[in-house]
Formats: sequence, structure tokens, C-alpha cells
Amino acid sequence: MADFDNLDAGDFFKDPEGFYPPEKEPTFAEHHMLSGQTVRVRLVGSHPLYGDLLWNAGRISSITLEERADELLKGKDVLEIGAAAGVPSIVSAIKGARTVVMTDYYDPDLVDNMRQNAESAAPMIPSSSSLHVNGYRWGDPVEPLFERLPEGSKGFDLIIMADVVYNHPQHPNLIKTMQMTLKRSSEAVALVIFTPYQPWLLPKTEKFFPLAEENGFVVTKIFEKVLDEHLFVDDPGDEKLRRTVFGYEIRWSPEQLK
Repeated sequence: MADFDNLDAGDFFKDPEGFYPPEKEPTFAEHHMLSGQTVRVRLVGSHPLYGDLLWNAGRISSITLEERADELLKGKDVLEIGAAAGVPSIVSAIKGARTVVMTDYYDPDLVDNMRQNAESAAPMIPSSSSLHVNGYRWGDPVEPLFERLPEGSKGFDLIIMADVVYNHPQHPNLIKTMQMTLKRSSEAVALVIFTPYQPWLLPKTEKFFPLAEENGFVVTKIFEKVLDEHLFVDDPGDEKLRRTVFGYEIRWSPEQLK
């Protein structure tokens, strides 16, 4: 019988030095607000959920929020899902939202990165606003998110969804999250802003909107902006679409508010 207890494998299963490429170091990016303030955020070095990028939709969402701050942010409770670096959340807090909850998938690197960005932005945020960070998976129970709200609040006035609808299998969970978190009010709104980085998949991405309407919402397209530059210069597909940012508002249908 073989004596495996005395078998010494040594370093047989140890990967040789340099076998794996070194992990990328975190980088930093800046968003220049219309007010003249600059939001500087840390991006994780590399990540399968693209937390290493400051997406065009995040920038355009931030500009839209700043332009409409009196309507969408002042004194309001805001939830961002799929936040990555969290620039729209930070801008929302700076511009006077009462409560902002910045969320992304509960991966330790992503959540820690969001927390660092929230802490770095704290000196720019007025004392009347609060900015929180939560890990959250779309479709999961929302009690931890509601714990961030002021007492008596019945949901979020605004949900920010920047470059999340490209994840086609998650459309039902995105809609479920809206149903559970968006305040039952005619003024409550979800902003869905995205770029078709893979233009040939745009028809699949757009299926999100009729699905939302089937589940109690009204969808309104609010803009289509063509940017000067691509985010991914060498990607294939329609060149103009890869520079285009689409914006939609989603609100409760009147029937859901009766």
C-alpha cells in the first residue's frame, strides 16, 4: 500500500514567479461639475464588473442631475444601483439630496472602492445631505437599503441606473428592484441612461423598456446625445452608436398609484 502520508510534493503545485500578470493598480478619474467643482474618484485596477472605468453614462447622468437638481435632488432620497465609482451619487449629495444610497454588487473590492470615494467627497457634501454605501445584488430584499432612509420615508424619490441595462439576463431583477424601492408617487422617477457599446445588441437592451411597461411603469425617452469620443476606441460596430448616450425616465403608471 502506498504511504501518502510521507509523500512530499515540495513546490510541485506552486505557480512559478511571474506566471500570472501582476494585478493592475487602482487609477483615478475626474468629473468636472457644471458648478466648477471637481469630483475625483478612485477606480479599481481591474474588475470583471467594470469597476475600473468611469462610464460615459455615469458622466451624462451626473450632468443631467446637476442641470435638474431643483426638481430631482433637493431634499429628495436617492438610490443608485450599479454605481461603480459612484459619481452620480456623489453629485446628488453635493447638490442637496437629503439621502443618497450608493450601491453596487457586494464584491469587497467594489464596495470598499465606493466607500473610499464617498469618504473623499465628504468635504464637498453639505451637512443637510447624507451619503451611504451598500453592497446590493439586483432583485434581493431591500430592507438594508430602506434602513438608510429617514424615519417615515416610504421609498426613494429617484433611482439612478447608469449603464446597467446592457446586462440583459438581469432585466427582470432590475425591474423588481424598481418595484420594491421607487416611492409610489407620480413625482418619483428612475433615470435609465446607457450607451450601446456593442451596437448589434441594442435591440436586446431596448427590450428592458417594454418589459418595464408590462410591470406597471410608464417609459419616456428624454434624450439622445452623441459624444465627441468613444469610451472603447478599438471596439467593433456602428461608430456613431458607440458614442451615443440614450436617456429615459421611468415612472409609475397612473393605475399603480390608485
